[in-house]
Amino acid sequence: MDWAPIWLTFRLASITTVLLLLVGIPLAAWLSATKIKLKPLIEAIISMPLVLPPSVLGFYFLLAFSPNNALGQWLEKAFNLRLVFSFEGLVVASMIYSLPFMVHPIQAGLENLPPSWKEASFTLGKSRTTTLFRVLLPNSKPALLTGIVLSFAHTIGEFGLVLMIGGNLPGQTRVASIAIYDEVETLNYAAAHSYAALLLVISLVILVLVYRFNKRLTV
Repeated sequence: MDWAPIWLTFRLASITTVLLLLVGIPLAAWLSATKIKLKPLIEAIISMPLVLPPSVLGFYFLLAFSPNNALGQWLEKAFNLRLVFSFEGLVVASMIYSLPFMVHPIQAGLENLPPSWKEASFTLGKSRTTTLFRVLLPNSKPALLTGIVLSFAHTIGEFGLVLMIGGNLPGQTRVASIAIYDEVETLNYAAAHSYAALLLVISLVILVLVYRFNKRLTV
């Protein structure tokens, strides 16, 4: 079994999860506190990857990031960055695709905290940022862990999206799900089974550990 797709998959999942954590915490905090009328629309847009087929998102990402379109041309000229058929493109697409898996658990965790905790912090003169990171998030550890694990696991399982935006470039965009597809196409079921079984075991272990950890936190 070629281990390159496995390492590339976990590299993609790790980078995506870290970046999503940086983006998801402030976004979830804002959504949990805001009362603007457009909130349902914003939440619906964030949730779109939950209902849209990955190939649909991948198709529109492919069009948007293509060097033949305005956005793709601007990224290449301004930043020398080509997102189509590149690892960087996989990261950007994976972040958008897994965004709801990070934002929704954290948002729910923050909304379930007693409002008096936030009010008490404000009364003591603490800023919103300090209140978020010193009071609210430490008391939302299960939600944080759930968001991190779901985002990581969801990125590992991507197929249609990564195939559309990244293609199948060995060492660059050929992640484990693409490798499984390739092996099945060539009727090499033994190799496909090796990739699939490894991902199955790893995903199961991660989920069991997070459930056990969350159970200890709530006891």
